[in-house]
Amino acid sequence: MDLSNLKPAEKSKISKRLGRGEGSGSGDTAARGHKGAKSRSGYSKKIGFEGGQMPLQRRVPKFGFHNRSRVAYKPVNLDTLEEMAEKLNVTTIDRDLFLSKGIITKNELVKILGNGSLTKKLTVKADAFSKSAKEAIEALEGTAEKI
Repeated sequence: MDLSNLKPAEKSKISKRLGRGEGSGSGDTAARGHKGAKSRSGYSKKIGFEGGQMPLQRRVPKFGFHNRSRVAYKPVNLDTLEEMAEKLNVTTIDRDLFLSKGIITKNELVKILGNGSLTKKLTVKADAFSKSAKEAIEALEGTAEKI
């Protein structure tokens, strides 16, 4: 093999060689047209740029208050705990069990709410409990542990 029989690999992209003189057919403006931002070096279109028109995200009115320090919990009711305890035959319900059953994702926090009723003594480990849920768990001599 020598330089005389080298060929580009099959399926390789053969790109136009721009700005290599008038004789190449892509010289002068290098296929960028005349003037304007797109013809300049270093041009990159900003996300949401609409050619100088007021962008959509600035035209649409904003309203309301968004608390940045709000802590969002995934709610789980007592009847869900009861159902899980019966199906899986467990007495301890914790974060790992919620994760394995797809009730929460790994970054979500769990709050146990008092909707429904319990019949079993359970040890529940969660990030937060409502007052009624904690009372219902402890009424059956179970424990409500805050993680």
